[in-house]
Amino acid sequence: MTVLTDIPEKWLPVVLPIKKKKKAGFGGGKSKKKRTEEERRVKANDREHNEKFQYANNCIVTSKYNILTFLPVNLFEQFQEVANTYFLFLLILQLIPQISSLSWFTTIVPLALVLSITAVKDATDDYFRHKSDNQVNNRQSQVLIRGSLQNEKWMNVKVGDIIKLENNQFVAADLLLLSSTEPHGLCYIETAELDGETNMKVRQSVSVTAELGDPNNLASFDGEVVCEPPNNKLDRFCGTLYWREKKYPLTNQNMLLRGCVLRNTEACYGLVIFAGPDTKLMQNSGRTKFKRTSIDRLMNTLVLWIFGFLVCMGVILAVGNAVWEREVGSLFQSYLPWDPPVDNFMFSAFLSFWSYIIILNTVVPISLYVSVEVIRLGHSYFINWDRQMFCSRCNTAAESRTTTLNEELGQVEYIFSDKTGTLTQNIMTFNKCSINGQTYGEVTDPLGKQPKRLDFTPFNPLANPDFCFYDEKLLESVKVGDLHTHEFFRLLSLCHTVMSEEKSEGELVYKAQSPDEGALVTAARNFGFVFRSRTPGTITTTEMGRTVTYSLLAILDFNNIRKRMSVIVRNPEGRICLYCKGADTVLLERLHPCNQELMSITSDHLNEYGADGLRTLALAYRELSEDEWEAWSESHRCADKATDCREDRLAAAYDKIEQDMKLLGATAIEDKLQEGVPETIALLSLANIKIWVLTGDKQETAVNIGYSCKMLTDDMTEVFIIGGHTVQSVRQELRSARERMMELSRGKTEGMEAWAEACFMGNGMKDGQEGDCTTGRGSKQLHCSSLPPSASGDMDSISGEFALIISGHSLAHALEADMEAEFVSTACACKAVICCRVTPLQKAQVVELIKKHKKAVTLAIGDGANDVSMIKSAHIGVGISGQEGIQAVLASDYSFAQFRFLQRLLLVHGRWSYLRMCRFLCYFFYKNFAFTMVHFWFGFFCGFSAQDVPDHRSLEYPKLYEPGQLNLLFNKKEFFICITQGIYTSVVLFFVPYAVLSDATQSNGVPLADYQTFAVTTATALVIVVSVQIALDTGFWTVFNHMFVWGSVGSYFTIMFALHSQTLFRIFPNQFRFIGSAQNTLLQPVVWLTIALATAVCVVPVLAFRFLKLDLKPQLSDTVRHTQLVRQKRRKPGGRSIGGAWRGTGSVSEGRLGARGGSRRSGYAFSHQEGFGELITSGKNMRLSSLALANFASKHSSSWIETLRRKKTNHTPPSTSGECSPAPSNVSGTCPALSNSSSVLGGSQETPIEEETDAAVVLSSSSHPAASEPAEPRAPAQVAPVDSSTSAAARTDSPGGWTRSLETVQEALFGRRGCASASSTQVPPCDATETPPH
Repeated sequence: MTVLTDIPEKWLPVVLPIKKKKKAGFGGGKSKKKRTEEERRVKANDREHNEKFQYANNCIVTSKYNILTFLPVNLFEQFQEVANTYFLFLLILQLIPQISSLSWFTTIVPLALVLSITAVKDATDDYFRHKSDNQVNNRQSQVLIRGSLQNEKWMNVKVGDIIKLENNQFVAADLLLLSSTEPHGLCYIETAELDGETNMKVRQSVSVTAELGDPNNLASFDGEVVCEPPNNKLDRFCGTLYWREKKYPLTNQNMLLRGCVLRNTEACYGLVIFAGPDTKLMQNSGRTKFKRTSIDRLMNTLVLWIFGFLVCMGVILAVGNAVWEREVGSLFQSYLPWDPPVDNFMFSAFLSFWSYIIILNTVVPISLYVSVEVIRLGHSYFINWDRQMFCSRCNTAAESRTTTLNEELGQVEYIFSDKTGTLTQNIMTFNKCSINGQTYGEVTDPLGKQPKRLDFTPFNPLANPDFCFYDEKLLESVKVGDLHTHEFFRLLSLCHTVMSEEKSEGELVYKAQSPDEGALVTAARNFGFVFRSRTPGTITTTEMGRTVTYSLLAILDFNNIRKRMSVIVRNPEGRICLYCKGADTVLLERLHPCNQELMSITSDHLNEYGADGLRTLALAYRELSEDEWEAWSESHRCADKATDCREDRLAAAYDKIEQDMKLLGATAIEDKLQEGVPETIALLSLANIKIWVLTGDKQETAVNIGYSCKMLTDDMTEVFIIGGHTVQSVRQELRSARERMMELSRGKTEGMEAWAEACFMGNGMKDGQEGDCTTGRGSKQLHCSSLPPSASGDMDSISGEFALIISGHSLAHALEADMEAEFVSTACACKAVICCRVTPLQKAQVVELIKKHKKAVTLAIGDGANDVSMIKSAHIGVGISGQEGIQAVLASDYSFAQFRFLQRLLLVHGRWSYLRMCRFLCYFFYKNFAFTMVHFWFGFFCGFSAQDVPDHRSLEYPKLYEPGQLNLLFNKKEFFICITQGIYTSVVLFFVPYAVLSDATQSNGVPLADYQTFAVTTATALVIVVSVQIALDTGFWTVFNHMFVWGSVGSYFTIMFALHSQTLFRIFPNQFRFIGSAQNTLLQPVVWLTIALATAVCVVPVLAFRFLKLDLKPQLSDTVRHTQLVRQKRRKPGGRSIGGAWRGTGSVSEGRLGARGGSRRSGYAFSHQEGFGELITSGKNMRLSSLALANFASKHSSSWIETLRRKKTNHTPPSTSGECSPAPSNVSGTCPALSNSSSVLGGSQETPIEEETDAAVVLSSSSHPAASEPAEPRAPAQVAPVDSSTSAAARTDSPGGWTRSLETVQEALFGRRGCASASSTQVPPCDATETPPH
């Protein structure tokens, strides 16, 4: 990388990333710098001085056009489309009378219509952008001008101005905080618009300016700030304030960034450092991009190819015209002279070439693009009208905000998701706890009566009415005065940094740094230990109705390395005690040896809580003598005042006192996910869609959510964490991860080889015998000689489930040009990728990286302003109308209220849109080639003159989504098949009528070989053939299908008879000369026999091919349709399906999320930065106003997801009858009796099927004599009727047992095949091929 030598060395770490990423563009702005800014110098209250540097003003421009530029710019953009340019070229040709055989209005009218519709749509979109810009730019701000505060529009704010902000106001620009109404120059801000974090952050002014609270004092302030140039680093600022011949360092803690909201602070003053497009918010805003689908890009390529084909046909016919005019045409010159200016056969051929270009242009008519837009519009309305994507709680329907990307929804391979507000509700609830070896919490029985929610009001009038807890044993333990329980909740009420405000007697509002800390203090409050207030040196609580004030001696604050916090307090009796809470991994090792037995029990409880997907903390305490406290306090004071290595000295002091503690117990907090998130992620994963989480939160948060939503599981082979701070360390960690993946994959391959050998021997197969066994993936067969390739450096050959977690500072290095390929290869080999602490621009860069290297369709989903760049960069942007505003929705292509609707958007609407569009394009090109090529063949004889499956099946069988990802339904191969079929049809439609009619006569002996009879016969045959073809392509017939297909045939005959009528002849005698030709032709039996013959020759080969393909090599969708038809025919009223189905309509039980083995996670995951301990003890933040704490609704069940996950990884030995464990349907509530063929559902859309579906019923019946009896439902869950064969086949004597006839459901959900054997022969477990022993 080249570095300018005149850039000051101190700015290099900041400037270099920005110089590299300059191409990304900003949100807009009127001012553009003519030079690269090296450093910024801002003088307060001096506009003339600052204007010399030509800094950008505070006006934001995100629109693309204005009144003057709209028409030329928009037309220029539209004519970048190859098709529009092509039709403009045809229009110009049609304006030349010597070569035009068609009227010019046949092209200009549809072209003008297409251009106008697109222009109106673009103008509407840009109008809303103008409206949004004006709304923001015209906001009012109080600016200090000439010693007084004056109201100014945001757009008129200049760099160097001093602005006054009031509570709940947005920050107008990037400001240096000068003073505040809060003590010590503190203020509180919410940064959700920037990084998605909803917790409050503290900012503090430089001490020398903290007292300049009066406008008169600020008017005389003339300090100068020298700082870094504009950049996109949200968490970093470096600068110096020069004032009164002194300099003061400035950091990010002194800055208020545009997009933040001032909270709980009456007012503050700030100096504008960056304005408009230079602000960090706009530096992180991506440029609005024109999005086009892969089908659009392919169509552009095909249009160029077709145009080349059209030119070739024109050349052939022009050459034929030259030969004919020279050899034959000269004989007719006496009565068919050349029209002027034609004077020789070469010029005649030249004009014929252009005439044929016009005549044959129907091979790609403009109606193609009109039809495509109409289809897309219809698909958009289908999305808007989908009631299953309507959120009744939010009263929000799904909205398709674009009509151009619908089919792209069926081809998504990568999803990039925000976390806060997208996957989670950001709500923490106190769920379970362990106290002195006794566990308390939810006592739910899925089959029994739900427990009653505890009412704390009679016991504690200060209780929070929104707190929800069910286990009455814990409340009884508090009431009877259990010492351990009291000490447990006393710790929770004292060991925290929460601020409290009591608006009225008993009305407490807690202001927590993180939601989980607030949940713990609220739990202590409800169980009788109420935190009331604090001062720098005291904490006041109400314990069991008695007010107690503790002396706060020290706060041992939390940070990411310690992963714990402690407080040292003195109670009214003089007893000194240290209370500590933190991650069990660091706290349990600091316990006194006498705690071994209790630690073992508590560890088991922690394992259980972790398995339930809960966030855990361990609690401990230690009593201190006066001498111990005095000695430690002195060492702590020395460490605190140290000038060098202060942090290390403090950490050592903290570690010294936090030893030999006594264990109290543990807490378990539930991080509320949005409804249906785990199920949605699992279903999308089964559709071969990879999901990456890009979040601004810290690593612990992201990991916890990853486990909660089942992106990360304990069954994963390995989870890699990339946290290097240098290029070399990040590169080394990525290489180590790849080497480890290949090593584990190599071991797995060796295990598969050993298993394969045992499999063949176990089936009695000798050396040299042929045979195969299923590998468990798709429909591929594993032969002795074709085992999976070993991991030999090719990342694509890696097998196993890996996950990658990378931090923002490491990602910055990984995105460097020389490392991005290594990062992509490592990350894409992992099943799950989580990027933590990333900036909005980094989110967009990750998306661009995958688009660049993987050439895959990407989708980004988020709910906040910090997700806008990512949403704009992805092929498809989805906005969730959440609690962080509507910025993401406004920038998105599709929007809805909950993440779970994404599965229906992709697997149903996306798949259907892609399927319909592909079928339409294939039919359209076929039809047009059949029509156009008839004209081509006629040139040689005229002298050269020139559906699918239902929506719930799409969700039940995610593998149906794969053809879109692989682009199987419309590609260059399918295109050539279509045009080949079209050319074949044109040959038949021309030469069959030509051969028959050349010697045919009417009943009166008059010959039929005239031009108009031939034209009517050929045209009628063409219309019938293409109508039959579209009928064959139609999967589901409705009233609308019949009306349009057969109505178009009827319209053809109506129009044809009208064109040959006497009425039109009288009005236009020169244009409609052939009176009665149509009627006369269609009255001849030979004509209809000719039409029937031509139709049969065109259609019979197509029918034969499709029947043979359906019988010999059916696709997955064919099998699902056939299964559905078989079940419908055999359905009986008494039949029942097995199990219930989650339909995404709400929670069905209070069960916890699935098992996680033994992982535990610190409840501190939402503490985004080091705590406020130092501020609390200094007394600087003792004035706080209220913050409303949200409390949202219920948890949900994901019982089926656990079966799904276990089935994919665990070994389940089959019984002798060939039974396999199932994967219950997640949507439909029914499990159809599918084929037991080993490849019915496992492969892609093109996977061959080796056995018919009916074989499953026979095999099932023969394996289970009792199968003929009616099956009884196993549980009182709601079930849907199913045919008796399915119901009977589902019966088994063992709990959860299933017959072999349902093993294909497993294959559909997991992309694997069951072991195809119904005999009692020993076979390996069904999943042994998927996860062999290591």
